[in-house]
Amino acid sequence: MPESGFHFAQASWLWALLAIPLVWLWLRYSKTLRSRGKESLYADESLLPWLLGEARGQVQRYHGVLAAWSLAWLFMVVAMAGPRWDYERISAFRPAAELVVLLDISASMNITDVRPSRLARARQEVQDLLRLNPGIRIGLVAFATVAHVVSPVTEDMETLQRTLPSLSTDLVALPGSRLGNALDKAALLLHEDDNAMARHILLITDGDFDEPKLLEKVDELRSRNIHLHILGVGTDGGGLVPDRYLPRGARTPVSRLNEEELRNLAQHGDGLYQLAGYQENDTRKLLDNILADAEQQQFKEMPTRVWNERFYLFLIPVIFLVLYLFGRSNRFSRRLS
Repeated sequence: MPESGFHFAQASWLWALLAIPLVWLWLRYSKTLRSRGKESLYADESLLPWLLGEARGQVQRYHGVLAAWSLAWLFMVVAMAGPRWDYERISAFRPAAELVVLLDISASMNITDVRPSRLARARQEVQDLLRLNPGIRIGLVAFATVAHVVSPVTEDMETLQRTLPSLSTDLVALPGSRLGNALDKAALLLHEDDNAMARHILLITDGDFDEPKLLEKVDELRSRNIHLHILGVGTDGGGLVPDRYLPRGARTPVSRLNEEELRNLAQHGDGLYQLAGYQENDTRKLLDNILADAEQQQFKEMPTRVWNERFYLFLIPVIFLVLYLFGRSNRFSRRLS
């Protein structure tokens, strides 16, 4: 609800208004000095007022221009002082939520059934998440056979953005992927000692892993109030896994998106499963889900006043005054020519 309370944001600018009476006083009291100048040697006394611009008509025009410049200066100084006279009270808060992103960088993520590749699509999803993030603290873990903490949970989204291009399958020394180890690393990054904190994990993968007791692991995380969301990357048709790790003469395996298993994991984790698309809808839906969980778990702070700046209202008459003064200047120039 708006309230009133007139004041200036930078009141020190108002000292500049003293220039107006000082200029007027100087022009008035310097008149006597000007009349005694050397001009009297070159013109009759009766003609001096016309020479010095002190004839009646000239004085009126002179005073009009001076008044216009004074008004323009007055309005500009008041605008610079930042007048405010109404504000709104808002409650500032940040979401009490943490999210750890598990990014699959195993060899199968190089398959190009999703353009330009599964890994490139996964990195784009993380970029969208960081760009749209409304204030959730985010951490990042890259995993294949071994999980590596890229960043702990942080509010520094720019640093996370800069690390994404360096995450590739070239960092993997052994074939395969172990999700259980990655889930353990992600859980360690989340704050266990704060029961008011909404804790979430986002897994971005093609589901190309065959690991026992994953459901038990996810159920155990859920019992600790940690949600698991999944973004699936890939297609049902799949593609051939790069043969960098295969023995000579071995048959190249095919990797397909295992949506059924991923849906089941997300269901046990009380989270969302979505197919990674090229729009922002999947990321927005995920963030909305996390914020809904954290809605009743905010760090509320003191109400904050947000003042409505009104300086621009004083610049409107300045525009018309400047146009008037330049019009007078052009007419004077044409008369001289």
